[in-house]
Amino acid sequence: MHNRLVQKFRNKFKFKNKIIDDSHLNIIRELSSYLKLKVTNPEYYLKALTHRSYLEISPDGFKSNERLEFLGDSILGFVIAEYLFHEFRDESEGFLTKTRSRIVNKNALTDAAESMGLEKFVLYDKRFIKGTQEGFKTVMADAVEALIGAVYLNNGITETKKFIYKWILEPSLKSGKYELDKNFKGQLLELTHSKKLEPPLYKLVKEEGPEHDKVFTIDVFIGKNKMGRGTGKNKKSAEQAAARKAMSELSK
Repeated sequence: MHNRLVQKFRNKFKFKNKIIDDSHLNIIRELSSYLKLKVTNPEYYLKALTHRSYLEISPDGFKSNERLEFLGDSILGFVIAEYLFHEFRDESEGFLTKTRSRIVNKNALTDAAESMGLEKFVLYDKRFIKGTQEGFKTVMADAVEALIGAVYLNNGITETKKFIYKWILEPSLKSGKYELDKNFKGQLLELTHSKKLEPPLYKLVKEEGPEHDKVFTIDVFIGKNKMGRGTGKNKKSAEQAAARKAMSELSK
């Protein structure tokens, strides 16, 4: 039964690459079945699964996934940026940038690879990772980005967005492991530093109410310019609120 399925898969396509054997075809067939991918060009997927370390132990003619990884990385960044741009309309550039980096970092991509079961599909030389978890994470994260590139070339941007939403974006947001960064004071400090501005200065404007239910009002200045005002039940939350408004003003 197994051989018949592989032969059926082989007969469905004409390959330019003569080195693809039945074991490689079976990897692509199983991958497409498990991830429910519509495959019209299996060579994209074979390349996406081929880490450069595998070239040292493979027949001549194999190509690594580095170019597809480059493409997939760019597409992933765009898709996540577009989602955050529309979903968080009032947030600053700093917030969007930091949140995107949390969703597409190596740990997030490694988690996606684990969910997909990519370990049993990726072709790599185990000597490359030298038994380290960090090396393994790099191989898997690279494979996820390359796979995104392959899905895009094979199926177009609409299917690629569905793929990214299903395996990367939704699990990241749902798990909370890559939760949105709400340290607005930290973001504002980073932004002023990157723009070569003076660091933020927070000034208490007033505190009102009884001891058990006080409300604090704080202004934040950058240089001589007041950039935001925030209120809160304590000074820390008022500073965060002021920093958030300052981030919005700086983005404008």
